[in-house]
Amino acid sequence: MQPIPLPSYVHYELLLQLLERQTAIAIEPGSPQRAQLQELIITLRKAMAQQKQLEESCQRANQTIDYRWSLNEDRRPTSISS
Repeated sequence: MQPIPLPSYVHYELLLQLLERQTAIAIEPGSPQRAQLQELIITLRKAMAQQKQLEESCQRANQTIDYRWSLNEDRRPTSISS
């Protein structure tokens, strides 16, 4: 089986920090945009949790994960470690 490419966690963390620390400050409290921002943050947190579930499933199946930092990097697989 080929390694499964997945985004590195830093991608989620960077987006979440940007949205929580900078975007949230720029949006008026109680505005429709604030509600949309909160939904976006929730969606990103769910995506990260779902990725972790996929990784656990791969680990149980002895499937290798290839964490990606970009689309242009070399393809060296790394194993999931507990």
